Amino acid sequence: MKKKYALIAMLLIVTSIVSACSNYKFKASTNYEIEPFTVTNHRGEEVTLEDLKGKPWLAMFIFTNCETICSPMTYNMTEVQNALIERGVEDYNIVAFSVDPATDSPEVLTKYLEFYEVPDESKWQVLTGYDQAWIEQFAVNSFKTLVKMPENSDQVLHQSYFFLVDEKGINVKSYSGYSEQEDGVSYDTIAIDMETLIEERLKK
Repeated sequence: MKKKYALIAMLLIVTSIVSACSNYKFKASTNYEIEPFTVTNHRGEEVTLEDLKGKPWLAMFIFTNCETICSPMTYNMTEVQNALIERGVEDYNIVAFSVDPATDSPEVLTKYLEFYEVPDESKWQVLTGYDQAWIEQFAVNSFKTLVKMPENSDQVLHQSYFFLVDEKGINVKSYSGYSEQEDGVSYDTIAIDMETLIEERLKK
């Protein structure tokens, strides 16, 4: 009898979890319009904001000469992509803006990306082709995030967030992209938000 009640209790728990997941609704926490841009990706191709519209995308700010957070951020983004693939999510892009465009040519960015086990490189746009003043202003205007080249250092100051941009080019949410804690970056939460956003807006 006890085993029977335990089994029933377990089934109720599983059912409640499934129900909670199916009832999950995406909730935006920011509403920042991305400024129009025309830049160059790591393949040497021109990329504009209009090219990215129609699908949601994840954004981050990195640079190849970074000695601190960029490498773990890039690794964490590959883990987010693994989570997206596991959930069967396909209609998205991953966009990385270089904060050191003078150094980060398309060739340099390509070599940088090759260091990581990127599950699907076709979804990635690693961007350059602008000057330092532009990326610093763009980051503030579009993402409300800091990018600053110090006067006496080649280590650009920037924050470690991942940003979710919707299909209309609106920055709707941000997440931690780096943490010293093992569970500090929530790959599954980001993947679920992306999946839900697509289901709610693009698959009606």
